[in-house]
Amino acid sequence: MKTIVKILLITSLLALLTCASYAAEKPYEGITINVIAQPRPEWDLIQKDIPTLEQETGMKVNIRYFDELERRSKERLDASMGTGSYQVYYLDEANIPEFGNAGWVYPIKDYFPEKYDFNDFFPSYVSILSWKDIPYAAPVVGAGDWLMYRKDLFQENGFTAPKTFDEWMAIIKKFNEKAPDMYGTATRGLRGSGMNVWRWTPTLYSFGGKYLNEKDEPVFNSPEAVKATEFYIELIKNSPPGCATFSWSDCIEAFRSGKVATFWDTVVFLTFCEDPQKSQIAGKTGYITCPAGPGGAFSSGFSHGIGISVPGCKDEKVRKAAGEFIGWFTSKENEIKRIVNKASAEVVMRASSMGSPEFTEFAKSFPEAVAAIKEANKITKMLIMQKPEWPEIGDNLGIILEELFAGTKTDIKASLDEAVNFAKDVFAKSAKK
Repeated sequence: MKTIVKILLITSLLALLTCASYAAEKPYEGITINVIAQPRPEWDLIQKDIPTLEQETGMKVNIRYFDELERRSKERLDASMGTGSYQVYYLDEANIPEFGNAGWVYPIKDYFPEKYDFNDFFPSYVSILSWKDIPYAAPVVGAGDWLMYRKDLFQENGFTAPKTFDEWMAIIKKFNEKAPDMYGTATRGLRGSGMNVWRWTPTLYSFGGKYLNEKDEPVFNSPEAVKATEFYIELIKNSPPGCATFSWSDCIEAFRSGKVATFWDTVVFLTFCEDPQKSQIAGKTGYITCPAGPGGAFSSGFSHGIGISVPGCKDEKVRKAAGEFIGWFTSKENEIKRIVNKASAEVVMRASSMGSPEFTEFAKSFPEAVAAIKEANKITKMLIMQKPEWPEIGDNLGIILEELFAGTKTDIKASLDEAVNFAKDVFAKSAKK
């Protein structure tokens, strides 16, 4: 009898130890992490391995994708109302000051697992995703600007890669004479602080303008800003029909369809252009640093990352689970995976990835592009207004710019005055809070 009791006790103890072992292996069993994101190649690739993460940790991960403007709107509403539908937010340079200042996201380093090595991220990208020197998101992708052009068509027409805005515009107009078979360029016109404003901003700086003066007063209605807007309207006129409401995705699709000769935008479009299954211009594209305007050459730096929602993660264990997902998603292993699979492989967020054999091998395929990326890095800066009020100010500016691009407004100076006065009102209301 005693022997049977001992056996039962030992069996029970082993069962308890086994359960404890399984619990330790799956520390986030029963926790669901809802992620709001926007569709990008690296997300398409990495999400395929989420079932493995779920099996190892016990957590359930759901990702909902929205286009950039809708994504920003939905997560701002979720955060400001305290709804908490999402545990992980996709964040970018346009909304980090707002989210950080409002306390809508946790400082990411508080919950980023040590094993994933946050210090391996390039400081420049971390700083873009920081507010008052506190990082609120782990970088996923980021870059500056360059000019993409149809190298084959340039050679056929005897054109050399432009170094100035004047040279570029002359080439644009020459190609646009062949419309509708060919357009000179493709330009974002769609309203939004991260849409038309994002491309108008380096144009503003290239003409010698800026957003704020030394007293932090808005001055983006200056004579330089007017000239920058005039130039941008010329870009719109030499772009495909409907470009006044084009997003970045519309522009890149127009370019890689073979209907556009030049495209000034972000570095992350290399793999978009060079994918032979999706691009008609693979192997035909040249890449150079940004042409210079009267005020010099400027590249608008950006960084997109993922952070932990305050309203969505009220429980400590949920916060840790969100941190585990973010650490895994942005890990060295996953970044190497997207380099190998050429999913936004041209831009890496980690120093270890830049020095990896995989990136070295990738760079051999695109030496001209890698050289252009290095040149772009020299002039890349955070150009948009780093203020919590920026989304409201930037979105309003985007509406006014879209109206100018579409021709429903024609007085550039009066329109920019309207945008500046709106910004002053926003700052005044913010100061009273």
